[in-house]
Amino acid sequence: MRRFYITTPIYYANDAPHVGSAYTTVNADALARWHRLLGDETKFLTGVDEHGQKVADAAEKSGFSPHDWTERMSARFLEAWDALGIQYDDFIRTTEPRHHESVQKFLGTIYDNGYIYKDVYQGLYCVSCEDYYTIESSDQGRCPIHGSDLTEMEEENWFFKLSAFEDRLIEYFDAHPDFVTPETKRNEAYSFLKSGLKDISITRTSISWGVPVPWDERHVFYVWYDALINYLTAIGYGRDDDEVEKWWPSSHHLIGKEIIRFHCVWWPAMCMAAGLEPPSHVHVGGWLLIGGQKLGKTMAANGGLKLTDIAPITLIEEFGVDPLRYYLLRETALGNDGEFSLEGILARYNTDLANNLGNLVARVTTVVNSKCAGVGPAPQLESTLRADAETAISESAAAWQRFAPQSALEATWRLIGSTNAYLEQHAPWKMESGAALDAVMGDALEAIRLVAILSSPAMPGVCDEIWRRIGLDGSPADQILEKSAVWGRYPGGRTVVKGDPLFPRMKSDA
Repeated sequence: MRRFYITTPIYYANDAPHVGSAYTTVNADALARWHRLLGDETKFLTGVDEHGQKVADAAEKSGFSPHDWTERMSARFLEAWDALGIQYDDFIRTTEPRHHESVQKFLGTIYDNGYIYKDVYQGLYCVSCEDYYTIESSDQGRCPIHGSDLTEMEEENWFFKLSAFEDRLIEYFDAHPDFVTPETKRNEAYSFLKSGLKDISITRTSISWGVPVPWDERHVFYVWYDALINYLTAIGYGRDDDEVEKWWPSSHHLIGKEIIRFHCVWWPAMCMAAGLEPPSHVHVGGWLLIGGQKLGKTMAANGGLKLTDIAPITLIEEFGVDPLRYYLLRETALGNDGEFSLEGILARYNTDLANNLGNLVARVTTVVNSKCAGVGPAPQLESTLRADAETAISESAAAWQRFAPQSALEATWRLIGSTNAYLEQHAPWKMESGAALDAVMGDALEAIRLVAILSSPAMPGVCDEIWRRIGLDGSPADQILEKSAVWGRYPGGRTVVKGDPLFPRMKSDA
C-alpha cells in the first residue's frame, strides 16, 4: 500500500494561533484528505513547540509558569484546528514524555557517533526566531525576519558538527532534485549549502525550560534540535523501529520559507548523523502578507491591524469554515507569498462560491424538483461534459500530487464553469419534462458529483451537504478516487433536495 506522512511545523506556544499558521495547517489537512481519497495509508501530524526562551518569556510576562502557559496555549491551538475542521491523526506537544524520550535517544545517538562536542558560543541571538546570526547574516545587528534587536550572547554549549556533512548534503541534493520544492526554494537551500557550513550550537545553559541533555545535566537542548525531532517522535522513534521504518520513507514536511535552513540543511544532516535517511520531501510555502509585510505574531501592519483581529475563529464566524478554507487554498499558490485581505475572502466567497458553485447546485436541484419530480436522472455516457470532467479529474490529481492545491481547485472550477455553460446552452428551465430534459439534468448531476469529490479536501462540510442534496449516501470522503472519479457513476433514481442557498451572498461593510 502507498503511504503518505505529512507534517506541519510545530507552532510556537508563545501565543494563540493566527491565520498564518492556519494557512499552512489547512494546506496540510487538504493534502492529507486528498491522499485518503487516493486510498493511501495516510498520517497527518501537527502540534505545538512548547520549549525555548520565547515561550518561557511569554509565560513569565503573563504571570504563568511555563507548564501552565503551554497548557493554555496548546488548548487554543486545538480549539482553532477543531473549528477549521483539521483532521489530524496526531497532535504532538514537545513537553510530552514520549518526545523527551525520542529527543534524548536521537541526539544521544549523534553524540555516540562522534558528531557532538563542547565549545563556547559567542555571537548574536534572536529570541523570536530562537536562532543565531552572524553580523553578516543580520540586518545591521537586527533580526532580518522580525526587525528586532539581536542579543549578544556568550555561553558554554554543545555543538553539532554540521560542517562534516557539507559534501554529503550537496551529493544528496544532486541525487534527489525533488527533495525540496518548489525549485526556487530548493535553489535557496542549495545556495546556502554551497556557501559553506559551520558547526552549530545545540544546547543552552542559560535556561532550564527544555529537554535535558542526558550526558550533561547542566544543559538543555536548544529548542530547534528538540523541535525538529517531533517528526520522528510521532512515528515511535526510540520506541517502535517498525513504525519508523514504515512511515519515514514517505515523510513530507510542509513548512514556511523562514525555516528553510533548519529543515533543508540542519535536519537532513542530523538524520545522517543519527544513521537515518533524510525526510523524503520538504515543500516550502511562502508568507501571507498584509500591506506587504509578513503576517506574524510580532508585526502589525495595514494601519495597525493586530493579530487578534484576524484569528481563525474570528474569520470562521464571519465567513464560515469552508469558505475560509477555500480562500486559503485557492488565493495563493503554495510556495509563493500571497496578500491576505478580508476583501479577498469576500470576493472569493461571492464569485467562486456563491455565483459559481452555489448557483450551479441551486439551478440543478431546482429544475430536478420542478420538472423531474425531485428524482435525479442518470447521466449520458457520451455527454459533451464528459471530456471537461475527465480533464478536471486528471488536472486536479496532478496538481494535488505536486502540492498545488490552488491549481487543483482552478481545474475543478473550470468544470463548474463548463457545467454552468452547458446549462445555459440547453436552458433546461425552459424545456418540457421528458427524456431530453432528463439527459441534461443527469449530466449536470454527474458533474456536481465529481465536483463534490474533487472539492472535498478543501471544503469537506459543504461537499458533504452537496452529496446529500443530490441524493447520495455517505460522503465524498468515503470514496476511493480511482473507482468514483469516473464519468457516469451517478446512479440516477435518487431523491434530490433543493435546500437553502449554500452560500448566501455577502455584502461588504464598506
